[in-house]
Amino acid sequence: MTGSPWPHRSVTRSYYRGAAGALLVYDITSRETYNSLAAWLTDARTLASPNIVVILCGNKKDLDPEREVTFLEASRFAQENELMFLETSALTGENVEEAFLKCARTILNKIDSGELDPERMGSGIQYGDASLRQLRQPRSAQAVAPQPCGC
Repeated sequence: MTGSPWPHRSVTRSYYRGAAGALLVYDITSRETYNSLAAWLTDARTLASPNIVVILCGNKKDLDPEREVTFLEASRFAQENELMFLETSALTGENVEEAFLKCARTILNKIDSGELDPERMGSGIQYGDASLRQLRQPRSAQAVAPQPCGC
């Protein structure tokens, strides 16, 4: 999702429903996209899973000389809103994969800690195949699982 408002914003709101994670992206060369972040964050937290993981991504890091939003300013916004933050470049690929991996790792950690329950409706997590439900149990459940008898 990008910080700039879309003409049919109500359509974009449906993308948040039940989401477990989101990348909130703004353009570091555009004050306008940065100024829209608060509204997009409110939508995400209102319409998605209550435990949504949000990564704030300042894109176009390759255009640093044209920057309108400082790293410090965006970092402060992230800290005040309890978001993870990094700067990326879609052009060079810098930190793009890392943003997705950081989001996925954080979601997995929340599942492992019990903060997110994939079995709960609206958690934002769904198993693709019913057989996978038995493979992905919280670590605490795996540790106490009875061992088959060797008799």
